[in-house]
Amino acid sequence: MAVTATTSAVPPSAVTSRTGAAAVAAALVLLVACLAAVDITQGTAAVGAPEVWKALTGRADPADASVVVASRLPRMAAGLLVGALLGMAGAALQAVSRNVLASPDTLAVNAGSYLALGLTTVCGFSLPLLLSSGIAFAGGLAAAAVVLALSGLGAGTVRLVLAGSALTLGLTAVTEGLLLLFPQETEGIFQWNQGSIAQNGFDAVLQMAPVGIAGLVGLLLLARRIDTLALGDDAARGLGVPVRSTRVTAVVLAALLSTAAVALAGPIGFVGLCAPALVRPLTRRFRAFARTRTSLPVAGLTGAALVLGSDVLLRAVVPADVAVAVPTGVVTSLVGAVFLIVMAIRIRDTAGAIPSDRLRIRSRSVFLTTTAVLVAVLIGLIIAAVLVGDSKLLLGDVVNWAQGRAGRTVTFVLDSRVPRVLAALLAGAALALAGTLVQAVTRNPLAEPGVLGVSGGAALGAVLLVTTVPLAGSWSVAGAAFAGASVASVLVFGLAARGGFRQNRLVLVGFGIATATAALVSLLIILTDPFNATKALTWLSGSTYGRTLPDVVPLAAVLAVGLAVAVVRRTELDLVSLDEDTPRLLGMNLGRGRLGFLTLSVLLSATAVAAAGTIGFVGLVAPHAARALVGRQHARVVPVAVLLGAVLVCTADLVGRTVIAPAQLGAGLMTAVIGTPYFLYLLVRSRR
Repeated sequence: MAVTATTSAVPPSAVTSRTGAAAVAAALVLLVACLAAVDITQGTAAVGAPEVWKALTGRADPADASVVVASRLPRMAAGLLVGALLGMAGAALQAVSRNVLASPDTLAVNAGSYLALGLTTVCGFSLPLLLSSGIAFAGGLAAAAVVLALSGLGAGTVRLVLAGSALTLGLTAVTEGLLLLFPQETEGIFQWNQGSIAQNGFDAVLQMAPVGIAGLVGLLLLARRIDTLALGDDAARGLGVPVRSTRVTAVVLAALLSTAAVALAGPIGFVGLCAPALVRPLTRRFRAFARTRTSLPVAGLTGAALVLGSDVLLRAVVPADVAVAVPTGVVTSLVGAVFLIVMAIRIRDTAGAIPSDRLRIRSRSVFLTTTAVLVAVLIGLIIAAVLVGDSKLLLGDVVNWAQGRAGRTVTFVLDSRVPRVLAALLAGAALALAGTLVQAVTRNPLAEPGVLGVSGGAALGAVLLVTTVPLAGSWSVAGAAFAGASVASVLVFGLAARGGFRQNRLVLVGFGIATATAALVSLLIILTDPFNATKALTWLSGSTYGRTLPDVVPLAAVLAVGLAVAVVRRTELDLVSLDEDTPRLLGMNLGRGRLGFLTLSVLLSATAVAAAGTIGFVGLVAPHAARALVGRQHARVVPVAVLLGAVLVCTADLVGRTVIAPAQLGAGLMTAVIGTPYFLYLLVRSRR
């Protein structure tokens, strides 16, 4: 009777909800178990399901048993643990920040851990796994703290991702610089950064499992407080919940979970974003999943299914000898990039837009003075870049070289140095002009080819051609880069154009495309030349090393055309940058004009990438600085921005190849270090 009375007191919908939630959880457990069973039957060795069963029951051949116990089972266990840790970390971060885009990737936790471990490796320390995970935890936590401080909890769904993605670019640039400077000390770090669950024995899994359990227990103890935060800060304070300490503790525990996963398998991208996103629809139907105490384990199961499913799918589709070289993180990054783009299209950002530059009216004398100063600075830089390097020259040597009367040594030095200087100058000018055009057309001060993924698409096209056709010429590489940039730009602008080019949506879709292209470039490098990561890093860091005059010709031609069009169509640029209605009222075909300017910006970006590699943030900084100096009229902005871009990249290239000579750093790494703080400054400024 007591049981009957208790049951009747519970609403039927609640009973159904609990039953359904239990059924969903059981189905998830069954799915993970099936994926785990399939995963241990896949590999390069001829050890299938019958051999695995014999090994588990102790009746297998010793060689087969060794494969299963030393490789297959540890890999499966690592996939389970890493997926669960990342899924729970993402769920905790999203719950505590009330932000559906929060994850270890978007908060730069993985990038901070990557930099911390890179610094440790460069310093020559060989640490046990637990100590290295502690260092990764410190780096990841510091990065997450910076992102949360800059974006503000609850200050906008997309703003957090913008801050985290920008900081990720900057931290990754610094880490890649370390990899280029210390190739022997950091050997294997590039492959590790792609994320792989391959293991040699159970030692690493057994060491990281207690760390993950400790983080999970801590989050479960905080579960009631985290649930209260969903009511709002004021309501939570009214119920006696310490809001600030709860958030800080939850972020620390989530960082602990994610860095344990990083220490075990490297950064496995976007599992922390995708797993909670897949669980979220269930919370609308089953109230039990709306509670943190229930949603955390379910998100962990979903994360484990994502990681193991990616590994199983990869090995089922790709031949075993090829699949073994492809990190699991590349597959999850591609899936996560699609998730990010879809969510960017669907989510409405409630935060204010990034403010445009204030309307400034500058006199003609200010414009002429600024232009004259920049021309003088550029001439001085060109002279310094040609004369200074691993071998110092005099102006007389350059004159003799130009007249064909220089010695063999001087001729050799200048034949290699002059094309580098030209490539840096022209690439900087082209990227600055491309950024000016994109910002005018989209009326978005955060838009630039690198941020929007256009440069990433160009790099993918160029790397694809170079890896498949090593003897491809300059025009072929430029064409392949343009094809890749065109595809990327069509995706970015096509997806972001729905409802107008909303500022945050455009940039967020661009970050998603940039993430996907970076994963594909890494995949190409690993599959075609896995032992030559330095060559790939040199290309991706925006280096002018090894450039010749024929490599620069396509860029010079496109830049000349771009400048001519921008000067002739300067009035249209001014109109397009105002609003949607003014150009139409004055009889301008807005759609055709916008398409023409965007096509020109894509062509400029592609040829710049083909000539000098991936160089980011130039198209962001140069137009902003130009408008601050000479106002918003494009008749003045275009020449000043082009000069600033040339000065910025030429300076970065000169510093990168002289300050730490004979070692060199690419111009792209230097501009990323400059551009990341500026991007973050714009986000902070928009919160005022």
